[in-house]
Amino acid sequence: MIRIAVVEDDPGYRQQLTEFIQRCEEEQGEQFKVTMFTDGLEIAEEYAAAYDVIFLDIQMEHLDGMATARRIRQQDKNVVIIFITNLAQYALQGYQVEALDYVLKPLSYFAFSQELKKAVRKVRERSGCFLRLMQESGMVRLDVSAIRYIESAGHNVIYHTAEGDYTNREPLKSVEQKLEGRHFSRCNNCYLVNLAHVERVDKAVVVDGIELQMSRPRRKAFMEALAAYVGGE
Repeated sequence: MIRIAVVEDDPGYRQQLTEFIQRCEEEQGEQFKVTMFTDGLEIAEEYAAAYDVIFLDIQMEHLDGMATARRIRQQDKNVVIIFITNLAQYALQGYQVEALDYVLKPLSYFAFSQELKKAVRKVRERSGCFLRLMQESGMVRLDVSAIRYIESAGHNVIYHTAEGDYTNREPLKSVEQKLEGRHFSRCNNCYLVNLAHVERVDKAVVVDGIELQMSRPRRKAFMEALAAYVGGE
Protein backbone atom coordinates (compact mmCIF):
# COMPACT_ATOMS: atom_id res chain seq x y z
CA MET A 1 0.00 0.00 0.00
CA ILE A 2 1.24 3.49 -0.94
CA ARG A 3 0.58 6.16 1.69
CA ILE A 4 -0.29 9.54 0.18
CA ALA A 5 -0.71 12.94 1.85
CA VAL A 6 -2.52 15.72 -0.01
CA VAL A 7 -1.92 19.25 1.29
CA GLU A 8 -4.34 21.63 -0.43
CA ASP A 9 -6.31 24.56 1.00
CA ASP A 10 -8.93 24.67 -1.78
CA PRO A 11 -11.83 22.25 -1.07
CA GLY A 12 -12.66 21.96 -4.77
CA TYR A 13 -9.14 20.82 -5.62
CA ARG A 14 -9.10 18.46 -2.62
CA GLN A 15 -12.21 16.79 -3.98
CA GLN A 16 -10.76 16.61 -7.49
CA LEU A 17 -7.51 15.10 -6.21
CA THR A 18 -9.45 12.52 -4.21
CA GLU A 19 -11.31 11.48 -7.36
CA PHE A 20 -8.11 11.39 -9.42
CA ILE A 21 -6.36 9.15 -6.87
CA GLN A 22 -9.34 6.78 -6.73
CA ARG A 23 -9.31 6.54 -10.52
CA CYS A 24 -5.54 5.89 -10.56
CA GLU A 25 -6.04 3.18 -7.95
CA GLU A 26 -8.44 1.36 -10.27
CA GLU A 27 -6.45 1.88 -13.46
CA GLN A 28 -2.98 1.19 -12.06
CA GLY A 29 -3.96 -1.71 -9.80
CA GLU A 30 -2.45 -0.01 -6.74
CA GLN A 31 -3.71 0.48 -3.20
CA PHE A 32 -3.52 4.04 -1.87
CA LYS A 33 -4.16 5.26 1.66
CA VAL A 34 -4.89 9.00 1.46
CA THR A 35 -4.68 11.61 4.23
CA MET A 36 -5.93 15.15 3.56
CA PHE A 37 -4.51 18.36 5.03
CA THR A 38 -5.93 21.84 4.52
CA ASP A 39 -2.71 23.78 5.16
CA GLY A 40 1.05 23.32 5.28
CA LEU A 41 1.11 24.11 8.98
CA GLU A 42 -1.28 21.26 9.66
CA ILE A 43 1.08 18.60 8.27
CA ALA A 44 4.37 20.25 9.31
CA GLU A 45 3.67 21.02 12.99
CA GLU A 46 3.73 17.43 14.18
CA TYR A 47 5.15 15.76 11.12
CA ALA A 48 5.86 12.03 11.28
CA ALA A 49 7.54 10.16 8.45
CA ALA A 50 4.36 8.21 7.75
CA TYR A 51 3.92 8.96 4.03
CA ASP A 52 5.44 7.69 0.81
CA VAL A 53 4.20 10.54 -1.40
CA ILE A 54 3.09 14.10 -0.63
CA PHE A 55 1.17 16.27 -3.10
CA LEU A 56 1.81 19.77 -1.83
CA ASP A 57 0.09 22.99 -2.90
CA ILE A 58 2.60 25.84 -3.10
CA GLN A 59 0.34 28.84 -2.42
CA MET A 60 -1.33 28.47 0.98
CA GLU A 61 -2.30 31.05 3.59
CA HIS A 62 -0.58 30.00 6.83
CA LEU A 63 2.49 28.11 5.62
CA ASP A 64 3.27 27.97 1.92
CA GLY A 65 4.30 24.77 0.17
CA MET A 66 7.98 25.58 -0.18
CA ALA A 67 8.36 26.38 3.54
CA THR A 68 6.35 23.27 4.38
CA ALA A 69 8.62 21.13 2.21
CA ARG A 70 11.72 22.54 3.90
CA ARG A 71 10.35 21.62 7.32
CA ILE A 72 9.38 18.14 6.14
CA ARG A 73 12.84 17.55 4.64
CA GLN A 74 14.43 18.25 8.04
CA GLN A 75 12.74 15.09 9.31
CA ASP A 76 12.15 12.98 6.21
CA LYS A 77 14.70 12.68 3.40
CA ASN A 78 12.88 9.90 1.57
CA VAL A 79 9.27 10.98 1.06
CA VAL A 80 8.46 11.84 -2.57
CA ILE A 81 7.25 15.44 -2.86
CA ILE A 82 5.24 16.68 -5.87
CA PHE A 83 4.15 20.32 -5.94
CA ILE A 84 0.73 21.50 -7.08
CA THR A 85 0.67 25.05 -8.45
CA ASN A 86 -0.77 27.37 -11.07
CA LEU A 87 2.63 29.00 -11.62
CA ALA A 88 5.43 26.77 -12.90
CA GLN A 89 8.06 29.34 -11.91
CA TYR A 90 7.44 28.55 -8.23
CA ALA A 91 7.61 24.81 -8.76
CA LEU A 92 10.97 25.13 -10.48
CA GLN A 93 12.45 25.98 -7.09
CA GLY A 94 11.65 22.42 -6.08
CA TYR A 95 15.25 21.27 -6.52
CA GLN A 96 15.97 23.05 -3.22
CA VAL A 97 13.84 20.48 -1.39
CA GLU A 98 14.47 17.56 -3.78
CA ALA A 99 10.94 17.57 -5.17
CA LEU A 100 10.25 14.94 -7.81
CA ASP A 101 8.16 17.22 -10.05
CA TYR A 102 5.08 19.43 -10.14
CA VAL A 103 1.50 19.35 -11.45
CA LEU A 104 -0.03 22.51 -12.88
CA LYS A 105 -3.48 23.88 -12.09
CA PRO A 106 -6.07 23.58 -13.52
CA LEU A 107 -5.48 19.90 -12.93
CA SER A 108 -5.37 17.45 -15.81
CA TYR A 109 -6.08 13.82 -14.96
CA PHE A 110 -3.54 12.53 -17.46
CA ALA A 111 -0.72 14.76 -16.13
CA PHE A 112 -1.61 13.88 -12.54
CA SER A 113 -1.77 10.14 -13.22
CA GLN A 114 1.65 10.20 -14.90
CA GLU A 115 3.20 11.98 -11.92
CA LEU A 116 1.61 9.54 -9.48
CA LYS A 117 2.86 6.61 -11.54
CA LYS A 118 6.36 8.10 -11.50
CA ALA A 119 6.16 8.62 -7.73
CA VAL A 120 5.03 5.03 -7.13
CA ARG A 121 7.92 3.78 -9.22
CA LYS A 122 10.35 5.80 -7.11
CA VAL A 123 8.83 4.46 -3.89
CA ARG A 124 9.09 0.90 -5.18
CA GLU A 125 12.74 1.41 -6.15
CA ARG A 126 13.57 2.71 -2.68
CA SER A 127 11.76 -0.11 -0.95
CA GLY A 128 14.34 -2.49 -2.36
CA CYS A 129 14.28 -5.98 -3.80
CA PHE A 130 16.64 -8.79 -2.87
CA LEU A 131 17.67 -12.15 -4.28
CA ARG A 132 18.98 -14.94 -2.07
CA LEU A 133 21.80 -16.93 -3.63
CA MET A 134 23.47 -20.06 -2.29
CA GLN A 135 27.26 -19.71 -2.41
CA GLU A 136 30.03 -21.93 -1.04
CA SER A 137 30.38 -19.52 1.86
CA GLY A 138 26.65 -19.71 2.59
CA MET A 139 23.54 -17.69 1.76
CA VAL A 140 24.06 -14.27 0.14
CA ARG A 141 21.34 -11.61 0.18
CA LEU A 142 21.90 -9.61 -3.01
CA ASP A 143 20.35 -6.17 -3.50
CA VAL A 144 18.88 -6.15 -7.02
CA SER A 145 19.77 -2.47 -7.50
CA ALA A 146 23.47 -3.38 -7.05
CA ILE A 147 23.41 -5.80 -10.00
CA ARG A 148 25.03 -4.32 -13.13
CA TYR A 149 24.23 -7.17 -15.47
CA ILE A 150 23.67 -10.92 -15.39
CA GLU A 151 25.54 -13.28 -17.69
CA SER A 152 24.53 -16.74 -18.84
CA ALA A 153 27.42 -19.23 -18.61
CA GLY A 154 26.38 -22.77 -19.49
CA HIS A 155 23.98 -24.00 -16.81
CA ASN A 156 24.96 -21.11 -14.52
CA VAL A 157 24.39 -17.39 -14.37
CA ILE A 158 26.90 -14.84 -13.10
CA TYR A 159 25.60 -11.79 -11.23
CA HIS A 160 28.05 -8.94 -11.88
CA THR A 161 28.05 -6.24 -9.17
CA ALA A 162 30.41 -3.44 -8.12
CA GLU A 163 31.40 -5.52 -5.07
CA GLY A 164 32.15 -8.68 -7.01
CA ASP A 165 30.58 -11.53 -8.98
CA TYR A 166 28.23 -14.25 -7.75
CA THR A 167 27.58 -17.49 -9.64
CA ASN A 168 24.36 -19.43 -9.25
CA ARG A 169 23.10 -22.57 -11.01
CA GLU A 170 19.88 -21.54 -12.79
CA PRO A 171 18.77 -20.58 -16.31
CA LEU A 172 18.84 -16.91 -17.34
CA LYS A 173 15.16 -17.11 -18.33
CA SER A 174 14.27 -17.98 -14.72
CA VAL A 175 16.20 -14.94 -13.46
CA GLU A 176 14.49 -12.75 -16.05
CA GLN A 177 11.09 -13.83 -14.75
CA LYS A 178 12.09 -13.08 -11.14
CA LEU A 179 13.21 -9.58 -12.12
CA GLU A 180 10.19 -8.73 -14.25
CA GLY A 181 9.17 -5.12 -13.58
CA ARG A 182 12.60 -4.27 -12.11
CA HIS A 183 13.97 -2.60 -15.26
CA PHE A 184 16.17 -5.37 -16.60
CA SER A 185 16.34 -6.13 -20.33
CA ARG A 186 18.27 -8.53 -22.55
CA CYS A 187 20.68 -7.06 -25.08
CA ASN A 188 21.36 -10.57 -26.43
CA ASN A 189 20.68 -14.16 -25.37
CA CYS A 190 23.56 -14.15 -22.89
CA TYR A 191 23.18 -10.83 -21.05
CA LEU A 192 20.38 -9.42 -18.90
CA VAL A 193 21.19 -5.75 -18.21
CA ASN A 194 20.13 -3.47 -15.35
CA LEU A 195 18.97 -0.39 -17.29
CA ALA A 196 19.87 1.87 -14.36
CA HIS A 197 23.56 1.16 -15.01
CA VAL A 198 23.68 1.65 -18.78
CA GLU A 199 26.31 4.29 -19.60
CA ARG A 200 26.14 4.28 -23.38
CA VAL A 201 24.64 2.39 -26.29
CA ASP A 202 26.07 2.23 -29.80
CA LYS A 203 26.96 -1.08 -31.42
CA ALA A 204 27.26 -2.48 -27.90
CA VAL A 205 25.77 -1.73 -24.48
CA VAL A 206 28.31 -0.19 -22.13
CA VAL A 207 27.93 -0.95 -18.42
CA ASP A 208 30.66 0.12 -15.98
CA GLY A 209 33.00 0.55 -18.94
CA ILE A 210 32.37 -3.01 -20.15
CA GLU A 211 30.99 -3.52 -23.67
CA LEU A 212 28.21 -6.09 -23.90
CA GLN A 213 27.37 -7.27 -27.40
CA MET A 214 23.98 -6.18 -28.74
CA SER A 215 22.28 -8.71 -31.02
CA ARG A 216 20.18 -7.52 -33.93
CA PRO A 217 17.02 -9.44 -32.90
CA ARG A 218 17.19 -7.98 -29.37
CA ARG A 219 18.09 -4.40 -30.29
CA LYS A 220 14.60 -2.94 -30.85
CA ALA A 221 13.10 -4.35 -27.63
CA PHE A 222 16.15 -3.32 -25.62
CA MET A 223 16.13 0.26 -26.93
CA GLU A 224 12.39 0.56 -26.28
CA ALA A 225 12.86 -0.68 -22.70
CA LEU A 226 15.73 1.75 -22.16
CA ALA A 227 13.74 4.68 -23.58
CA ALA A 228 10.79 3.82 -21.33
CA TYR A 229 13.07 3.62 -18.29
CA VAL A 230 14.78 6.94 -19.04
CA GLY A 231 11.40 8.54 -19.74
CA GLY A 232 10.07 7.46 -16.37
CA GLU A 233 7.42 4.97 -17.47
